[in-house]
This record gives sequence, structure tokens and C-alpha cells, in this order.
Amino acid sequence: MKIRIIGGGPAGLFYAYLMKRDDPSHDIRVVERDAEHATYGWGVVFSDVALAFVREQAPELYRSMTLNQEVFDEMAVVHQGVQVRLAHNTFHRMARIDLLEALHAHCREVGVQIEFERRLDEVAEFADADLIVAADGANSAIRTRFAEHFGPTLDERPNLLAWYGTTQLFDPLSLIFRQNPDGLAIAHTYRYSRTHSTFLVEVDPDTFRQAGLDRMDEAHSLAWCERVFADDLQGHRLMSNKSNWFRYTIVKNRRWHWNNIVLIGDALRTGHPSVGSGTRLAMQDSIALFDAFKACGPDVPKMLEEFVRIRQPGSDTLQKAAIKSCEWYEKLGPKLPLDPVSFAYDYVTRSGRVDHADVRQRDPELAAAYEKLHPELVF
Repeated sequence: MKIRIIGGGPAGLFYAYLMKRDDPSHDIRVVERDAEHATYGWGVVFSDVALAFVREQAPELYRSMTLNQEVFDEMAVVHQGVQVRLAHNTFHRMARIDLLEALHAHCREVGVQIEFERRLDEVAEFADADLIVAADGANSAIRTRFAEHFGPTLDERPNLLAWYGTTQLFDPLSLIFRQNPDGLAIAHTYRYSRTHSTFLVEVDPDTFRQAGLDRMDEAHSLAWCERVFADDLQGHRLMSNKSNWFRYTIVKNRRWHWNNIVLIGDALRTGHPSVGSGTRLAMQDSIALFDAFKACGPDVPKMLEEFVRIRQPGSDTLQKAAIKSCEWYEKLGPKLPLDPVSFAYDYVTRSGRVDHADVRQRDPELAAAYEKLHPELVF
């Protein structure tokens, strides 16, 4: 098959690798708008379950991905200045650039062509391709160009986020809630290497306006975040990488493919940073599209229907959980008076898929602390 992939993130690269490794006669080219060593995130995080799919499909890539990974078994919620540990939450963390470079190396090893610094908003030059894969992110130009066929829904959420890094090392993946004179600020942070942590700051619209963040430049916004989280950063600075404030958009599409064009990754559907699902969803899309080819061969219409059949149920389930998580952060006001243990417990059960029996099994210490505070409850 002649396959052209627009977007050189994890979704497009992993799919290219799986297809070319399976059959070297495929003609596969990836076109990426950014430079080879550019990345605008810091770290990525996978749960045990999420990383297992890579190990099963491509153990050689798994070994490269996990060469410099950081693995920790705890989370922490900091509320009212008190840290509550949450046990049995294993996460594998790595630098986003390490993940991309591992994918670049494996793609080249099997003969995938990768073109960097080339932005494509149209597919006319790929008229002779058997399959065009749009993996060009949440702001997909290809999805926008053919919006009448894909039927996208773009739900821009109200909270604002800025993505920083820091040399302060947060070993447990930590969620830090800091009330300040301007309102509430939240940090989603975790160590992704021996020297650096991701530090994603989230604020609601009222806090954003009250703090004057809507009028600040990048440097002053960073300084405001450093002041709010001074107790957590302990003298370390925040680091910016085009860390401008943005609103997260929940992307859905009525149709996943049109003619010989298929959407995958964030172009198809987004998760939310609060559940760390974006890279996982993207790479699972790659596997499902590859599996569809293995089941249907080069019959593109049949293959794309098979892709939807095998991928959509799991995709929809995870996105629904991500939306629930997103909404929890947007409606925190009534929960802020809760004591730290009850607040952490509310966080753990936010999706509606975890009940007290699950908490008892996963984290007996948290369950016992919650029961002690709420003896009137019968479980």
C-alpha cells in the first residue's frame, strides 16, 4: 500500500512503524510540521495497563521507550497544605522528546520516510495514495478542511491551563490545590526524568481574570505561578516552552473516515490531561488501524469500517471518563471546604466508576481514614 501520514506525533509514527515493520514493501511517508527535535510538552505518563499494549505489539519499541523511564507507585493530593498519599497508582513517566526520538529511530530502521518542517493543510498532492492518515493533532487542518464530512464537535472547556517544566522533583504524581487571594490554582505535576518534572497549572476563569493573567505576558504569568506554588517548588523555578495559557478542547467526530482519509489520535478525539490519556489513546488508535489492515487487507473501505468497529467502544469509554474528570476540576467550589482526606477520596471516586469497595481494595489506608472521619456511614 501507498500510505501518507500527516502528523509526526506518537499516533502517526507508531502506525507507520507497525505497518512498515509488518511489510517492507509498503510505501510509507510521514509529514511533520515541526523540526525533528522540537516538542512543546515536557513529559508523558502511562499506567501499567496503558503501557502493556505497546509491550505486546512492539516489545523492541517498549524497551526503547522505557530505557530512561521513571516508575512510581503512588499519587499524592495536596489540599489545605496537607498531602494525602494514594497507594497502588503505578505510572510510567518519560520525557516526550525521548518517546518521539525512540519512534523516529524505529521508523527509520524499517524504512519509513519522515519529512520535518513541512506543514500540510491539503491532501491534493497525495491523490495517488491508497490511504491518508490525518494524525495532525487536536487542531487538525485536515479535519477542518473536510469538516462537512467528518462532522467534528469542538467543546472548548472553561478552565485555562499553562504547561511548564521544573527542576523540582515530584516523585509521586501530585495534584496540588492552592487557594490564594486571586482564587484557586491547581498544579498537575510529576517527575518524568532524573532532573525534571512536568508542572501543568490550571485555573478557573474567575481566578484568571482576578489575577490579571488575561493581561500578563508569558514571563509575568510564570512569575505568578511561582508565587502561588512557592511552598511546593521550594526555591526551584518554573521553565517555559511556549507556555501560554490555553483552554482544552474536547474533540469528537461524527465520522472517523471519509473516502480514503482516516483520523487518528487527537485529530479524532481528545481525552484530558487530568487522566493522562492522550498519548495512550493515540497509540491505541495506531494499533487498531494496523489490526484492521491485518483483518481486511488493502480493501480500504472495509479496513476503515473495521477500524471503527474494533476501536470505537474503548475510545468512547475512555473519553467519557476523561470528560467526567474534566468536569470535576471545573466544579470544585463546593468541595474546597472538605478536609484533606475527604477531598482526596472525592477525587478518587470522581468518575463514578470507583465505589467504596474499590477504594478499600486498592487503598485500604485511604478507606480507613475516610471511614474514621465518617463513622455515620455504613459500607
